Parts: sequence; C-alpha cells; structure tokens
Amino acid sequence: MPLQPTTAQPEPPAGALRAADAHDVIEVRGARENNLADVSLDVPKRRLTVFTGVSGSGKSSLVFGTIAAESRRLINETYTAFVQGFMPSVGRPDVDALRNLSAAIVIDQERMGANSRSTVGTATDAHTMLRIVFSRLGEPHAGTSSAFSFNNAEGMCPDCEGLGRASRIDLDQLVDRDLSLNEGALTVPGFAVGSWYWKVIADSGLFDPDAKLRDYTPAQWDDLLHKPPTKVKSSGVNITYEGLLLRVKRLYLDKDIESLQAHIRAFVERAVAFSACEACGGTRLNPAALASRIGGLNIADCAAMQISDLAAVVREITEPSVAPVLAALQGTLDSLVEIGLGYLSLDRESPTLSGGEAQRVKMVRHLGSSLSDITYVFDEPTAGLHPHDIARMNDLLLRLRDKGNTVLVVEHKPETIAIADHVVDIGPGAGAEGGRICYTGDLAGLRASGTLTGRHLDHRARLREKVREPSGHLAVKGANLHNLKDVDAEIPLGVLTVVTGVAGSGKSSLIHGSLPGRDGVVVVDQSPIRGSRRSNPATYSGLLDHIRTAFAKANGVKPALFSANSQGACPACKGIGLVYTDLAMMAGVASVCERCQGRRYTDEVLTYTLRGKDISQVLAMRVAEAREFFTAGQARAVLDRLADVGLGYIGLGQPLTTLSGGERQRLKLAIHMAEKAATYVLDEPTTGLHLADVDQLLALLDRLVDAGNTVIVIEHHQAVMAHADWIIDLGPGAGSDGGRVVFTGTPADLVAGADTLTARHLRDYVQQD
Repeated sequence: MPLQPTTAQPEPPAGALRAADAHDVIEVRGARENNLADVSLDVPKRRLTVFTGVSGSGKSSLVFGTIAAESRRLINETYTAFVQGFMPSVGRPDVDALRNLSAAIVIDQERMGANSRSTVGTATDAHTMLRIVFSRLGEPHAGTSSAFSFNNAEGMCPDCEGLGRASRIDLDQLVDRDLSLNEGALTVPGFAVGSWYWKVIADSGLFDPDAKLRDYTPAQWDDLLHKPPTKVKSSGVNITYEGLLLRVKRLYLDKDIESLQAHIRAFVERAVAFSACEACGGTRLNPAALASRIGGLNIADCAAMQISDLAAVVREITEPSVAPVLAALQGTLDSLVEIGLGYLSLDRESPTLSGGEAQRVKMVRHLGSSLSDITYVFDEPTAGLHPHDIARMNDLLLRLRDKGNTVLVVEHKPETIAIADHVVDIGPGAGAEGGRICYTGDLAGLRASGTLTGRHLDHRARLREKVREPSGHLAVKGANLHNLKDVDAEIPLGVLTVVTGVAGSGKSSLIHGSLPGRDGVVVVDQSPIRGSRRSNPATYSGLLDHIRTAFAKANGVKPALFSANSQGACPACKGIGLVYTDLAMMAGVASVCERCQGRRYTDEVLTYTLRGKDISQVLAMRVAEAREFFTAGQARAVLDRLADVGLGYIGLGQPLTTLSGGERQRLKLAIHMAEKAATYVLDEPTTGLHLADVDQLLALLDRLVDAGNTVIVIEHHQAVMAHADWIIDLGPGAGSDGGRVVFTGTPADLVAGADTLTARHLRDYVQQD
C-alpha cells in the first residue's frame, strides 16, 4: 500500500496544479530522496511533463528514484511472498506520501545487458516473427521457428554454438609451463594459488600439485585443458571439475567483453583472438537454416540487412497464411525506421548499441501496445540524436501521451522542453544547492520565471568571429569501417573540430575507427564507468591516494589505515558506512552503521587528523570545499581538474552509483585531462548537460585548445557546432545512405553555403539569436 505521511501533510508549493478531480494528478508529498529538500508537487496525469534543471539538481531523484521506484515497488508487492523472493529487493523511497500512481515503465539509457546472444532482432521480437515467417514459407522447409534460432540447439551452428565467432586462445597467457600448480602456474585472473578455481584443479586428484606443467603427460594436459565437467572428491566433498579452457570460455569468453572488469578485459584482449566462425560465416546458424530461402534470401541475409531495406523486402511478401505475423513484423520494422534506427540491422548485438540507441530500441516495444493510462518515464530520450531526428522523437512522445498515458521526461534539449504540457524546473543549483522546485507550469511561464533554465531556454551560442588556424593535419585514408565508403579526411591539429551528422551517418566509425592508438590521442567515449557502491570520485580519480598519503605523513602511520577498503575499515559495515539488511520475503533495507555512524572507519583511524579534520570529514567535503582545504600539491591538481569540468558540487565520498550520466562522463574527462595528450577525442560531451552548463563546457574545450592541444568532438549540440573552428559533416543520411563526408569547413561556411541536414538546422539555430 502507498506510504502514509509520518508528519502533517505538507501543502503543495505555490503554482502547483489545481485539478478538478484529485485523481488527475500524481501527488508527491515530502520527497527527500538523495538531495531532494522535502519536495511536494502535483504532476498532471495523461500529460507530457518535462523535468529540467542543472546536472545533479535532483531531477532523476524525483522522477526515477521516487515516482517510478515507488510505482514499481507497489506492483512487486501485489505478487505473493514466494514470487517476491525471486525478485530484486527494492527499498522504499524517502517520501511522506505518493498518491494516484499508475504502473510505471522506465525507458532509460542503460545498456541492454552484456549478453552477446542478444541482438536488435531478439530485443524487439522482430527476429522471432521473422523466424515464424521462414518456418512457414522457407524452401526447402527446415522445421519450426526454433530451427531458425541461433539461441536454440535446433538452429544454432554446432561449431560456434550460435555465437557467430570463433576464438583462438594463446595457452601461454593462461599457464606458465615452467611452474607447478602450487607455484602459481595458472595465470588466468581468478585462478591464483588459494582461490576457489585453483583449489578445484589442485585438489581434483588428477595432478600432482608440485609437478611442473611441462612434465605433464598428454593425458594430463588433456584433463587440465579439455576435460568435460566431472564430479570429483576434494577433501571428502563432491565438486565439479572442468577443464581450464572450458571454464575460461564459460566465465569470460561467452560474455560481451565490455561487460568484464578492466583487468579481466585486458586478459581476454591479450589471450584471445576472435574471428568469424568458419563453419557458418558469422551467421550463427546451421546449414539447414541457412539453406531455407524466401525469394532467394535466407534468414541470415535478412537479419544482416539495414532495417529500412528489410522493411521494403517484407512489404513484398503477401502470403495470406502468415498475414498477421507479417503485419506485426512490418509494424516493428517501420517503427524502428520512424524512430531513427533504420540504419541498424537485426543481427546487431545489443551490447554494442549506444545508450541513446538502446533507449529507442526499448521504446519500440511500447509503441504498438494496447495498454493505456501507463506512466512512461524517459531519461533524455534525445541523447545521441541529431536535431533532424529530435523532431521524430518528439512525435513519438506525443503519440504515447495521446493514447492516454502519462509521459515523464528528464530532458535538457529546448526542442523537447518546447512540446511539454507541463514543466517542472528543479534547482536552483546542483547537489546541496539543488533539490527544490524552482518552477512548475507551462512553457511561457518558464520563459518568464527568471530561473536558470528559463533564462537559458532561448540562449544561442554564436559563430566565432575568427577561427583558429590549424598547425597541421591528421590524415585518415580509405576509412571503410561499418558504413564508411572509403572516406578520406584531413582533421586539423591545434583547433576545435566538431564531427557531426545524423545518427548512424558514420561519425563514430570514422573517428573511433581511425584515431585511437595513435600517439598522443586520448579518447573519452561513452563506455560506462564501472564501480561498486564502495567507489566514489575520490577513489576513481586517484585523489584518495594523495589524501591518504597526506594523512599518513601528518600522523606517522601507514597510508593503508586511511582506506575504507583495507585496514582502516569499520568492522561492522566493512567500510561501506551502511548496513544492508536482507528481510527475506520483504524488500531489504539499508541503514546507517551504528558502530561508525556512517563514517566508514574505525575509532582509532578517526583519531588521526590533518589540519583539524579526520579522514571521514575530508571525504564528506564537496570538491569546492576540498580545494580550499588542499591548497597545493597533487591533491589540489586533481581537485582543480574536477572543478574545471563543472563537478565542484559533488562530494568526494559520494558513491559513483549516485552520479548522473553527465556527471560520470565529466568525471572521466577530468581524469583523462591528467594525461599528457596532444589530441583529445570526446564523444558527445554535452550528454546530460543543462543549457547553462554547455557554456562552461565550451570554455573548457577552449582552454584545452589554447593550451596547445587538438580537440575533436563528436557532437549534435548546435551550440558546440557553432563554437567550432572546423566542422566535418557526415551523411547525407544514415546507414547505407550515409558514410560519406558531405561538408568540411568552418561553421560560417556551413551556414552560408551548404545544403546538408546539419547546415539547415545550424542555419535556423544561429538565425534565432
């Protein structure tokens, strides 16, 4: 049941909606999740509401952490206790009351899992429908739909087991033949002497743990590397022994490499070479499935097609016996094209999609739904979209609303704010300076409100009066990765270059396929930061090492004492500061550790101080405060970089899991700024940035260039385009319609004389100034 107020119910703030029917609004009373300052407001149902505010102001805490989280928790509570035991634990948000919630569907930018068996086709059910069509119409007949599934034994290639790729492993990266098991012959991560995997092998009875591997018999080598899962006794206990190659393949090689921890990913890249499976040619399917054709095409041919092309092929199939399936498949394919993903193929692996692409793929599943009065929650749905594509995304949001749904959107782009029925502006600042409602109402009221968002809504960056002259060029010759068509490009050095074009035009293929690995090139891409709830900005940036050293030197003790992950950790909470309690059938809860009061360290460690502050007090500081505390040295240098990228408001000890996507990306940029680079490659650095923050980013890019660096930015934001010294525009369209350079030159030249999609939108943008 909904949470009941623990205190007198607060009145909604001035300007809150007054609905004739109380059920026409979602009532939020006393929300305090993360930095929210006892927020109360009414959100209109069956309307499109956009939540705005600077990064870290509390938008996500209100929309995702409070409204959506409570809706999903209440739905989970409708299941039996037995079923709930198999569901993830979800804690109650910190709020006095939430009323009139409807079922919430969150469509966020989280990557679509790390399973390399998941593709665009499987994620949207398009491949399932295609399989049904081939099982009915394909000649020669191959069987039921499962006979065309690469995730089913009936249809998968037996050589690669449906993965489409083969791996060749360098054994010398897995073992040291000159050592025995007891001496550490197994060099695979997780197989060190004393580890569980090591014990399974060493205690299996199949080998002498003191014998050098080079002295193993052929039979022992086969057992060590290839023996299938077998029950053996170890210390009187039955355990399952499995050959080293089989276990490494299952643990590491069958997973998407990007999902692995950094040290394991480095091991895989060092030890394994991947190539297309020779038996199936990378199609993942067995010969029978590949032999069955419709109109000369097999199912792998169809899955490899650009979706816009496949939609045309499916439209030509008119067999009445599969008409309903064809209609559903056509609708899904047309939706993918309409949402700006027509350049993808159904066999594209889901983990390779960008955050924005993943969000749009998820969105397709809901466009044809018959459900209504649902709350759809979006996290920056325009991320990764060219201005040309934003209009189509806006139409889809409005369609969801017009079906009688409540649409909540966290967004910074003025084009999407402009279509809102209702706007909620949160601020006025970030972190402790945010968490309050600055404005609720319509767009006209926002413009007149005087809030930071209202003041910047019509702000336009201007074209440079004088562009910087390049000091040389980086040459790209014959680039043909993905959809690139033997592209030649000269990227100027010593200036700010923006690479743009519609989504799928080939921007990332050109830059990421050509520049990484060259001397002096540092790439800040969209790959997510990986960190547990123990990780925070201080640990991730390396700042904690300098802080620990300073505390150790001041007190004459070891630096390890000041690590909450090592000797200094509170024994009750293991240095986390919170105690997580599993309530079995009910949702688990996190409470502040009673022993250390959330300070994470032992009492002894907290007796050591540095200029009157203990380690927990320092980690509780925000970056801006810490800069005043550390006035020199390496710690100050790290803090300066964090401040430079606009993260002065975040706490040093704030868990990385609480940072927004924009904050995490800027944290990564701050770390890369410490490297001695000549060329920075940034991939959509405006992602998650408020309109007011974009000016600060542009100033940072200018400082990097003025310091003698080259900055190359893949970007759609028109303010960044206008601010550039040089533009490389790819297109003219997406997928097979793109992959060519359609313009190179200054922004002024683009606006004055070009007729590309980018030119048209940038021309309108600067003329509105």
